[in-house]
Amino acid sequence: MAHTYKKIPNNRPRRYHSNKRPYLTKRPIPRRTGFRFKWYLVVLIFLLIFLGIYVSSLDVQVREQFEGKRWALPARVYARPLEVYTGRRISANMMIQELKALGYRKTRTLNEPGQYQYTKNNIIIITRGFKFWDGTDPSRQVQIHFADNQVDSVSELQPERQLTLLRLEPRLIGKIHPTQHEDRILVRLANVQKSLIDAIIAMEDRRFFQHWGISLRGLVRAFIANFKAGERVQGGSTITQQLVKNFYLTPERTFKRKINEAIMALLLEWHYSKEQILEAYFNEVFLGQDGDRAIHGTGLAALFYFGRPLSELKLPQLALLVSLIRGASIYNPRKHPERVRARRNLVLDLMAEQGKITPETAKNAKDTPLGITKKGSESQFPYPAFIGLVRRQLHQDYREEDLRSEGLQIFTTLDPSIQKKGEEVMINGLKKLQKSRRKARNLEGAMVVTNSENGEVLALINGKNPHYAGFNRPLNAVRQIGSLVKVAVYLTALEKNHSYSLTTPLDDSPYRWKNPAGGVWKPQNYDHRSHGNVPLYRALANSYNLATVRLGMKLGLTHIHETLKRLGIEREFRMFPSVLLGSISLTPLEVAQMYQTIASGGFRVPIRTIRAVLDREGRQKEHYGIDIEHRFDAAPIFLLNYALQQVVRAGTGRRVAKTLAPEMVLAGKTGTSNNLRDSWFAGFSSELLTVTWVGRDDNKPMGLSGSSGAMVIWRNFIKAVLPEAVAPVTPNGIQWRSIRNKRIPFIVRSH
Repeated sequence: MAHTYKKIPNNRPRRYHSNKRPYLTKRPIPRRTGFRFKWYLVVLIFLLIFLGIYVSSLDVQVREQFEGKRWALPARVYARPLEVYTGRRISANMMIQELKALGYRKTRTLNEPGQYQYTKNNIIIITRGFKFWDGTDPSRQVQIHFADNQVDSVSELQPERQLTLLRLEPRLIGKIHPTQHEDRILVRLANVQKSLIDAIIAMEDRRFFQHWGISLRGLVRAFIANFKAGERVQGGSTITQQLVKNFYLTPERTFKRKINEAIMALLLEWHYSKEQILEAYFNEVFLGQDGDRAIHGTGLAALFYFGRPLSELKLPQLALLVSLIRGASIYNPRKHPERVRARRNLVLDLMAEQGKITPETAKNAKDTPLGITKKGSESQFPYPAFIGLVRRQLHQDYREEDLRSEGLQIFTTLDPSIQKKGEEVMINGLKKLQKSRRKARNLEGAMVVTNSENGEVLALINGKNPHYAGFNRPLNAVRQIGSLVKVAVYLTALEKNHSYSLTTPLDDSPYRWKNPAGGVWKPQNYDHRSHGNVPLYRALANSYNLATVRLGMKLGLTHIHETLKRLGIEREFRMFPSVLLGSISLTPLEVAQMYQTIASGGFRVPIRTIRAVLDREGRQKEHYGIDIEHRFDAAPIFLLNYALQQVVRAGTGRRVAKTLAPEMVLAGKTGTSNNLRDSWFAGFSSELLTVTWVGRDDNKPMGLSGSSGAMVIWRNFIKAVLPEAVAPVTPNGIQWRSIRNKRIPFIVRSH
């Protein structure tokens, strides 16, 4: 049967109104081939790539800064360590003052380093261990017995044995700070008390050892605790997040910063152990402000608030340090003691609540006084003039940025006890001199004290305000030195032993010198008299100008110039006849270098302030040994010293020196510039060389000569210090002869 189909036009759609499915011609659906573009997948991929790059950049930043983190540590400058040995001239009271300055505490029971006991003529100490430039001295329990204001014996108690030498740790006397004025003392986690770790974990991040850098539970817990207390008592940031804030981020509070903080905290935890993170936190956390100096880290905070190393702090003090983390200014213990006490007690309560300590331990700790020192021990550096000289000498070997950031340990020669006595003598001496003379107003002074043999600077005193960091007179006050220069003239003569001796007669008659321009120079003696023929030693002892000029001109100005250079003057100057009487201008430090060569027996020993330099790890970088150069034979120097002893006993200094003990062998020279503008005295014993200057900063006359001004202060200093002052050893080639009931040394002439 044939079927016929009716063609339905494609352009005329038909509608069906019945429920029956019509018979339709179906068009085949084309099969999809290839990739169909989806824009959101591309966006997602780009976001993932961007996020990966961003996280990778943060990861690089985290690792580079953490692994290469070198805190900008200031250079720490130390005084000389106190050395105690049998026969050392130091009293028990002086010893106790040294211990107090180092932060030692007097206790009834000795059980830890930094403590001492004192009974009649006996001091028992538990010393602190310290790493010096030549080795580490361990902590010891020692007993020092005193008799007649000196050390009678030094013995270690455990084990019992006699000690030949006890060395206490040196006193910190200054710092050279980074430009950003941050300060810290690095601590190692292995040396941190468990109580401090427990306190920080309890207060700041109790799940520190469980989380991965951020803690949602901590955020919730902090919110609840703060809501109940009605104030901020806990923070939601983990210790890792706090470290990230301090290490990497700015203080701004933005959503981007919070995201960065979370990512970087996770990265920090991914790469480093909890112990590494915690150690960095202990060294970075901000705990106070001392003027423009920021106190960072628990190591420095312990000294700043308690005057003791972190290792000596107990639970109450450690809890107080932790209480400062959330607001060092808000809880400043020196300004808000009650506020910080409440915060400290909260730390102790949380520790007890978390089982870190017992409730009884917490109660006892809460009853303990704060124990805060009045001032930060490390902010009291009263030696700006000496530190200025240290920096000058350091710059010969180190860049300024190294001094400010590398954490160098600089061991110097300063003797704080001698410095203190020198300051007291200078301040009181200037006051008395101002009262004694009508013109003596606005007086200032300078003093340089060195070891006579090795040139170590023991004290540097700058005027009547020695703790003020102003004009550094010992280093920078260039003034005419007057008769101090005469030692060069007489030493030049005494070196010519075939022509001159101490008894050689010198002509002290009037003298005229006509310069090339036609002018006439007519020097005069201080007393405006001439004295005829006088022995050489007496001409120097009485500082006769006419005899000195005649001698100097006969010897030749060139030879005098050479002698001055050999004595140690490095400043360039032109030689005129007036230089023979002191028209040359030098600083007190330069004068000290000049007289150092005489005091040391003819050896040029550069004046120095630095013994050694260690890096931040305690490794020695530089050891500053004694650089000695033989400049003069011993015999003429010995004769010159004899003449300078006559200055003190029978010459221009006799009135002042009569008040000193007759058995003290002292030598020196007065110096006075024109119109009484400068008063000088350079004096030395077998132990100390001291150069003293008195004058006005405006260089106006002040009415004081060398003997009535500077020598008075020098005399008072010698009385206060009582240095060793024995006669120098007579060198080979010297014979003593009696002339007019006076024993005088002579050089035996060789043939």
